[in-house]
Amino acid sequence: MTNTATAESTAAPAAGAGTADAVIELQSVTKEFKGFIAVDQVSMRVQPNQVHAIIGPNGAGKTTLFNLITKFLTPTSGAILYKGDDITKADPVDIARRGMVRSFQISAVFPEMTVLENVRVALQQPTGLSFHFWKPESRLQHLNDRAMELLELVGIAGSYRRIAGELPYGQKRALELATTLALDPETLLLDEPMSGMGTEDIDRIGEVILRVAKGRTVVMIEHQMKVVAELSDTITVLERGRILAEGKYADVSQNPDVIEAYMGTGDDD
Repeated sequence: MTNTATAESTAAPAAGAGTADAVIELQSVTKEFKGFIAVDQVSMRVQPNQVHAIIGPNGAGKTTLFNLITKFLTPTSGAILYKGDDITKADPVDIARRGMVRSFQISAVFPEMTVLENVRVALQQPTGLSFHFWKPESRLQHLNDRAMELLELVGIAGSYRRIAGELPYGQKRALELATTLALDPETLLLDEPMSGMGTEDIDRIGEVILRVAKGRTVVMIEHQMKVVAELSDTITVLERGRILAEGKYADVSQNPDVIEAYMGTGDDD
């Protein structure tokens, strides 16, 4: 059961007519897989310069919703808008060019390269040099200053000479954030950024996310409720592909339906 305030806040305008202040807007989005409805008539708005968390129990449809937003999936029906433009049928490369970039649950770095080299490869993407691995080292020196700035931002500048594959897990996730930021995203989508981390790494990456969120919009799936409470401006709770509740953590965490469906389960997908 969705409360009245939630239903009003998520009501969608006419298809194709975006809300002026929304960065990402879903309008009655449904995704069906051979008769199974994974996302069911979801309408949601993500406001600029906020951290917007998507949570829910196992099978709630979070990952499917994330893949719809980032265009790894196309909805069966409904519309998705980014900064007022309809991106329902766009592809991931197109939305990346528009300024929306995502990370994944599994850390993806070049394990044989140094930390600095990993970020430098990502920085080559907008320069048109991304496939020029045979270029002399001297031709890439101009990227080092920016690469070091990004490593400083995520707190691992001191490890810039280390081989990426030798980093502790938490530092690998920080490196992944640095490479994602190298694409200079306006909107950053994080898929369970704390997955597999211990308490110390969770606290450190939480601080990193707060730093990188300044001046950006961040959407994240996260099952660590302490992280959600500390980082999020808005939380959307999914259950069985529908929005169960939406709002600030203080309100959502007290919602009886949310407590029954999610807060007491202790796990997530």
